[in-house]
Amino acid sequence: MKFWINQTDSHALGIMQQGTIAGYGVIRRCRSGYKIGPLFAESLELAELLFRALKSMVTSLEPIYLDTPEVNRAAVALTERNSMKVSFETARMYRGKTPEMPLNRLFGVTSFEVG
Repeated sequence: MKFWINQTDSHALGIMQQGTIAGYGVIRRCRSGYKIGPLFAESLELAELLFRALKSMVTSLEPIYLDTPEVNRAAVALTERNSMKVSFETARMYRGKTPEMPLNRLFGVTSFEVG
């Protein structure tokens, strides 16, 4: 995690509540523009705060990407409220049992290569 949040040409932010991390996110340069991911938060409100703060750290002329899990309807709503458009879709596939994950707190996938 230390290396992920300290990448070159990136910014990481977190929100603390009652002594614990309630949300965090990273915006980093990608081939074209910037990608936000991970974006994890205990609530939609915290995710929105992080999203807007991360977005403000780069010029508005550059595209910003956020890969949201479709099953998190709040994450999809966040993108819609911020006038983001679908540019591609992927399917998450597992062999065997689907791992249990807190998808309601996952607003932006870290990386398709990392998971």
